[in-house]
Amino acid sequence: MTLWGKKDSVYSDGTIAVSGTTVTGTGTTFNTSGLINEGDVISIGAGVTQGEAVIASVTNATTLVLKQKNGAAPISAVPAGASYVISQKPQSLLGQTQYSASSIYGVDNGEVGVAKTTAYSVTHGGWVGITSYTDQHGNLRVKTETLVAMGRGKDSDGSADTGGISGDAENVKYTD
Repeated sequence: MTLWGKKDSVYSDGTIAVSGTTVTGTGTTFNTSGLINEGDVISIGAGVTQGEAVIASVTNATTLVLKQKNGAAPISAVPAGASYVISQKPQSLLGQTQYSASSIYGVDNGEVGVAKTTAYSVTHGGWVGITSYTDQHGNLRVKTETLVAMGRGKDSDGSADTGGISGDAENVKYTD
């Protein structure tokens, strides 16, 4: 896979457990034709509270293998029943400290237009990082940064670009 993809949410049925570099699913169909690929990112736990890792391979309908990080398992053991989301977010954003794992969003061109009238306004579609806080006067302050710009210009056939993010994972900050 490339360094990043276009899907904010590729897949998330059933629940999982993680032991070492092995992800075991319950009620999953991981090997459904081409949905999950090497290089996709798995974010584990509500609000990504249990970690993120890059997928090395899809073994079968209930087993994924994670890429090792510095020769070790990329995340701690996760007991059965954990929620997860698989996305194509940029791998370079895993483990960085500027944005929490749950503060990176895939924003498509339509969502850019809707967000222009909100505190979460962004200038460009693509992968966006958000930092927000309440100041001393009780006002919401929001900083958005386009981490990977996508979806402007022309497609290879010369038509208007409909690129950007697809497979939307959230519709709270960035509604369609």
